[in-house]
Amino acid sequence: MLIKMMNRLKKEEKGFTLVELLAVIVILAVIAAIAVPYILGVIEKSKKSADVATFHQVYEAARLYVTSENIDISSSTPKVIKVQGDLIAHKYLDPGIVLPSSKLKILLGKVTFTSGALTSIQIGTGEDDTSTESWTLDGPSAVSSTGETVKDTTVLTSES
Repeated sequence: MLIKMMNRLKKEEKGFTLVELLAVIVILAVIAAIAVPYILGVIEKSKKSADVATFHQVYEAARLYVTSENIDISSSTPKVIKVQGDLIAHKYLDPGIVLPSSKLKILLGKVTFTSGALTSIQIGTGEDDTSTESWTLDGPSAVSSTGETVKDTTVLTSES
């Protein structure tokens, strides 16, 4: 019986049928249709997280600058620390710092403190304000200029 089956296999099928190939293609298409949007969502989330980390790095540099240079930020009048003029010029930030989502070099921006607390961070990747992204603290969350919200502002203002 085993010999009979072996002979039959040798004589008959020597490849895949069109139906079998189409079935595999359909299964792969379904898997791709499910996986691609998920993967793109993960990529977008990671870009946002990387941007928030960059904003946090700028905030920490501004905090270090204010402390090291003995700048009074306790006033109710907003105190603006410029990214290019203060932080990069005084070597508190690397001049090659980039915004991860766009991979563009940060060329301008400012960190604003009011009454000793961070009120906003703005970062720009262009020569003018048209390509500036900003995060403004709004109670327990931070709101970007594009309307996105970070619920946990400890990411931006943690004392770690």
